[in-house]
Amino acid sequence: MRILMVGDIVGRPGRRALRETIGGIRQELKLDMIIANGENAAGGNGITGAIAQDIFSFGVDVLTMGNHVWDKKDFASYIDREPRIIRPANYPPGTPGTGMVIYNINGVDVGVINLSGRVFLPDLDCPFRTVDRLIEEIKKRTNIILIDFHAEATSEKAALGWYVDGRATAVVGTHTHVQTADERVLPNGTAYITDLGMTGPVNSIIGVKPDLALQKFITQMPVRFEVAEGPYQFNAVVIEADEKTGKAETIERVINLE
Repeated sequence: MRILMVGDIVGRPGRRALRETIGGIRQELKLDMIIANGENAAGGNGITGAIAQDIFSFGVDVLTMGNHVWDKKDFASYIDREPRIIRPANYPPGTPGTGMVIYNINGVDVGVINLSGRVFLPDLDCPFRTVDRLIEEIKKRTNIILIDFHAEATSEKAALGWYVDGRATAVVGTHTHVQTADERVLPNGTAYITDLGMTGPVNSIIGVKPDLALQKFITQMPVRFEVAEGPYQFNAVVIEADEKTGKAETIERVINLE
């Protein structure tokens, strides 16, 4: 099975990158499934139901989220109606939505888990203990388990990768919007990369208009960020996995520029 996991979609440029890239790349790479992080898809902060449906129409199968999941009004009520969107599983009990989904592709069940880190991010429930519970639950149906770990600290992401090595097919980091060059298959068969990168505007500071980001750094005054415009980049990884064992065989970075 070949699965594409796409880095954070940022605003209109990110959605355009996805729309213009995904059809060709699905055929070229012979993909079975596409998972994307959509927490910045609407104007750089959050997502709406209408935008989510557009993204699904492009060919994405599952959308994961992160710390901006609740930024758009009414999304908390929408997420319960759309099982293909998952938010970090380590939000407290009673939070709208769910943190994992089992998605069937051509008769094969694939488990997808979304988690949030706690270093330099809101202090949610423990992602390590949460992933133990979810892996045990998913293993009753399938060995293919893909984890989007939306976290700031590289050490926390690496720690989760090693923690589930051999129990999950892949751990991919999201949130920092810069693709890392450390993709590998860990010793017990889990594909890992610290960050998928960003699907959004190239000429930007992690998706934001450079002058606005610079103004914030230089003045330390409040600045309303806006998504940059212009050419885009498409960042992702493609993972090849054994359908029976769930072990990853390869992981390769994907970088497309407009």
